[in-house]
Amino acid sequence: MADDKVKGPASYFPSIEAKYGRPIAEWKAMIRARPPARHMEHVAWLKAEHNMGHGHANALVAHTLAEK
Repeated sequence: MADDKVKGPASYFPSIEAKYGRPIAEWKAMIRARPPARHMEHVAWLKAEHNMGHGHANALVAHTLAEK
């Protein structure tokens, strides 16, 4: 029996989309469009500018930066 449950940062994506009203692709594009910055600087930006909770912001930034 395979375990198909999403794990890691992506497990937050459905609740991020529901709570903040934007698709994940749009959030990730916004992070990529920002000037290069450290992980926690991106997290702080999401929290300050978009009123995002720490866990959601951290998951989005981690998943986006891991793509590179």
